Formats: sequence, structure tokens, C-alpha cells
Amino acid sequence: MLFAVLFAVLVLNIPFGFWRAGVRKFSVAWFAAVHLPIPLIAAMRILSGLGWQWCTFPCFLAAYFAGQFVGGWLRQLKIRRSRD
Repeated sequence: MLFAVLFAVLVLNIPFGFWRAGVRKFSVAWFAAVHLPIPLIAAMRILSGLGWQWCTFPCFLAAYFAGQFVGGWLRQLKIRRSRD
């Protein structure tokens, strides 16, 4: 169950990372792209029954930031391909 929820967190954050990479850093849109998925992730933790065990926090943080990174990377890839 943990790996399924971690994968869902990663996939959920890809569009938000894509959005974040296209806006000015520390703008309202940037903060929204970074923080809007957090309530959804909390809901996934609760609904999956994982709860708030401390040992799962590093895994969730890694999945969260990996999704943000992949989304930003995909935006950069799209920009590079549109220039060619």
C-alpha cells in the first residue's frame, strides 16, 4: 500500500511541477503550485490508512519532490523541443 500511495504522490505532483517551472519564483502562482497538492497528499495518507508514522515522512517527501522535479524537467524538455 505504501508504494502505491507514494507512486500516486509522485504522479500527482508532476502537473504541479510543470506549472511551477513556468511561473516566476516565489510568486503567488509558484506558492500555489508548491502547496496545493499538500491537502490532497494528506487525504491520500488518511484514506489509505497509512496515518502519520514518522518513518514514512522521508519517503513521502522524496516522492513529492521527485514529482515536482519531473514536472519541471518535462516543461524544460517541452521548451527545448519547441525551439528546435
